Amino acid sequence: MSLLLLGALLAAAPDPGAEAAIGRWKTETRGGIVEIQRCGASICGRIVTSELLRTQPDLKDSKNPDPAQRNRPLKGLLILSGFTASGNAWTGGSIYKADDGKTYKATVTPLTADTLKVRGCVFVPLCKTQTWTRIR
Repeated sequence: MSLLLLGALLAAAPDPGAEAAIGRWKTETRGGIVEIQRCGASICGRIVTSELLRTQPDLKDSKNPDPAQRNRPLKGLLILSGFTASGNAWTGGSIYKADDGKTYKATVTPLTADTLKVRGCVFVPLCKTQTWTRIR
C-alpha cells in the first residue's frame, strides 16, 4: 500500500521540464529581473531591471573586459546563452555577470513551475547556485 501512495505522490508532482524555464524571473540578489525566452533550439536570458537600474536606468556594462563593450546598456543585456536541453535542464551554456564583467559556465534547471535553479561555475566545484522565483 505504501508503494501505491508513493506512486500517487510522484504522479501528483510532475517534473516541470526544461520548457518551464521560459518566463520572467526574480534573482536572489539586487532585485534583478531576468527574462528567459527561446532562442532557436536554446534559451537565452536578458536583464529586464534591477535595484540599480530602477534608480539609474542608463547604467552601462562598465566592467566588461572588452573596452568596445563597456558602453552598452545593462538594461536588455544578454546574460544567459548557449544552452542545450538535457532532460529537465538546460546545460552547457554561459551566464555573464555584469558586476565583475566575467562569463561563467552555467546550468539552468526548473525545480517547480515557479522556481528555477541557476548555477554558474568558474570550474567545478567552484560554483555558485541561486534559486530564482517566477514573476507572474
